[in-house]
Amino acid sequence: KRMDGPCLNSQIDLCYAPCNGSISKEEYHEHIQQIDLFFQGKYNKIIKDLESEMKEAAKNQEFEKAAVIRDQISSIEEVMNKQFVELNNELDQDIIAISYTTQNAVVVVMNIRNGKIIGKDDFLMDGSQHTTSDEVISAFIKQFYGINRHIPKEILIEEEIPDDKLIEEWLSDLRGNKVSIKVPQKGNKLRLVRMAGKNADIIKNQKQKMENSMIELKKYLKLEKLPRVIEGYDISNISGKLAVGSKVSFLDGKPNKKQYKKFKMNTPGPNDFAMMKELLERRLKPLKEHYDKQRINEEHLKKNEAETERIVPLKLGEEPNLIVIDGGKGQLGMAVDVLKEYNLTHIPIIGLAKEFEEIYIPNSSFPIRIPQENEALHLLQQVRDESHRFAVTYHRKLRSKKIEESPLDNIVGIGKKRKIELLRHFGDLEAIKKASIDEIKEVNGMNEKAATNVYDYFHNENND
Repeated sequence: KRMDGPCLNSQIDLCYAPCNGSISKEEYHEHIQQIDLFFQGKYNKIIKDLESEMKEAAKNQEFEKAAVIRDQISSIEEVMNKQFVELNNELDQDIIAISYTTQNAVVVVMNIRNGKIIGKDDFLMDGSQHTTSDEVISAFIKQFYGINRHIPKEILIEEEIPDDKLIEEWLSDLRGNKVSIKVPQKGNKLRLVRMAGKNADIIKNQKQKMENSMIELKKYLKLEKLPRVIEGYDISNISGKLAVGSKVSFLDGKPNKKQYKKFKMNTPGPNDFAMMKELLERRLKPLKEHYDKQRINEEHLKKNEAETERIVPLKLGEEPNLIVIDGGKGQLGMAVDVLKEYNLTHIPIIGLAKEFEEIYIPNSSFPIRIPQENEALHLLQQVRDESHRFAVTYHRKLRSKKIEESPLDNIVGIGKKRKIELLRHFGDLEAIKKASIDEIKEVNGMNEKAATNVYDYFHNENND
């Protein structure tokens, strides 16, 4: 049986919507087979199939599809590396490995406690591209263990470092007993180091992809700075009802959910233009106030006023290097006016029009078009789509809450299904109140008796 439309899981890319015919039986069956192979642990078979599919997509110039498959392969390889390794139950080790992007070094630390792999963290060492790997590892160990962390009995690394004996003595003093730094040559220890190295390479590739997309974006938009922090905004409503706005933030090409924010809009009526203006004002006003306070604070500090305390600067991720709004030239013009109003015109802003993926920038009559296969466009699309998903999800949550609290629950013959159909058909409660019996009867699942009950309920003075 087909549904009227795909469920929420489909709309947020968690389901292929087979119930609605959005995918063929054959394609869906192939995905089920892959899932079955995955749970059987037959990763190499899946990777081999995906690699063939990726090459075919690239051959057909379906570059976006090929990129998605490539990321799937990386994710499966990462799972493979997390699989169980049989270890001595008393082991207390950290394994450290390194891999380079064009600009930085990625360091991975795997933690083994009581013979079990309990965690893995990755760190970015800025400006390490001109430093040797042994120097990076040495500097990292000093930074990493110098801030009150658990110090293991043994640290495994990929290559010798020149000051290993000095570092061992320092760590042994901190731990209270002997700490060894080793470069394993065989057995499980070597296998663990290689596993950490493979993880570092996977994370390096992910970070390199994000880094490339930001470099490309900087080039196409002629930005002064690398857009490490990108904020996206969107509005969601039905005919102005239960209107909400969303702000999402991406840090170094990845969602930074700590900086996500949702808004209930106050602007009346179905006016997305005015709602977007309100949304930007509510976000940018506090930012302007912070800059103003910081400026005044710096003036007082220059005058050496003893009582003046330095205002804490904004952390990375709290101020945007680029703002992306969903819309074309008109929306962008309004957004630029808001930036001018708050004296924030130093923040770059663009409008991304969905139909042709055209990018509008201030003071230009013609849109920019980035090639479809370019990673810079993929990053912008991801920001735009994520802001839309976040807004729609919040809007649906409010609608569900509104449905649950509806006076329709008090009407004889109106259950949950009919209540949902009534609200879907008319849009809101006010429209239902104004409808005639014949209009109510037209709603899916309604009959004359139920329609009469609805009409009578809202035309009874006691129910006003």
